[in-house]
Amino acid sequence: MLAAVAVLAVAAAGSVLIGNETIGVRAALGTWLHPDGSDVQRIVEYLRVPRTLAGILAGAALGVAGGLLQGLTRNALAGPEVLGVNAGAALSVVLGIAVFGVDSFGGWIWFSFAGAAVTGTAVFVLGSLGRGGTSPVKLALAGAAATAMLGGLTTAITLLDLTTFNAYRYWSVGALTSADSAVIRTALPFLAVGAVLAAASARALDAFALGDDLARSLGHGLAAGRATAALAVVVLAGTAVALAGPIAFVGLTVPHMARALVGPAHRWLLAYSAVLAPIVLLGADILGRIVARPQELQAGIVTAIAGAPFFIILVRRRKLAEL
Repeated sequence: MLAAVAVLAVAAAGSVLIGNETIGVRAALGTWLHPDGSDVQRIVEYLRVPRTLAGILAGAALGVAGGLLQGLTRNALAGPEVLGVNAGAALSVVLGIAVFGVDSFGGWIWFSFAGAAVTGTAVFVLGSLGRGGTSPVKLALAGAAATAMLGGLTTAITLLDLTTFNAYRYWSVGALTSADSAVIRTALPFLAVGAVLAAASARALDAFALGDDLARSLGHGLAAGRATAALAVVVLAGTAVALAGPIAFVGLTVPHMARALVGPAHRWLLAYSAVLAPIVLLGADILGRIVARPQELQAGIVTAIAGAPFFIILVRRRKLAEL
């Protein structure tokens, strides 16, 4: 954990220092020690630091939400992006912009919560229909169908409304560039609530992995435990989508990394996911700044390109029936 935190600190420092204009460590420290209103201070204070904090918060939220979903569904292919949760939150935000004229993070976040909750519930119900009940493949297929349909509706709305399109286009690919200090302050209470709910559901998820009957015999209420975990997913994924857009594959891949390090115990898996996911997201954001200079590739594009092969490998493995 100490090593992971140290790597996260390095990634955060790189996010502050690296960009179209590379800033030295001494110059960056000088913006706090000796503020002088220079261009470097404005870049660091108003652009790089909020962007870095957004990456840390959104990454941690997505990583923990992915770990919760995989434990809740006992499905190694579960993640906010695979099960359509991100797509539902994005469509709901677009409807809020187009229909209700919502133009602030404080308004977007409630629409994001609603879309995440409705879509996640619908995908789980669809994936449970038919013979054999819920299975990883059925959930993945239901999530893919929901993502395609909701993505099409989102595209249709934005193409028909230029104002909505302008507000949505950069955010939609998963970007950290629109965050500022006010947005960070608004997101923090929601993320704190989501973290508390996630921590409260960790022991129940460990019990659910043993089967419903054994979990019940150990004194865990199935409905209450699942409701707590599901609410944590909605709060965390909804806040992350409102904060940084529908970033793909972070919530799917990072819990597998954490599980490889510490095993299936959720109290450790969720903690490690909260540290590793920001490393992945900040690394993708830094890479996007480097490879496309003097332009930038948004972090969501980089995670999608890197995460797709990982998803294919997971699907092809034969030991994914259940976690």
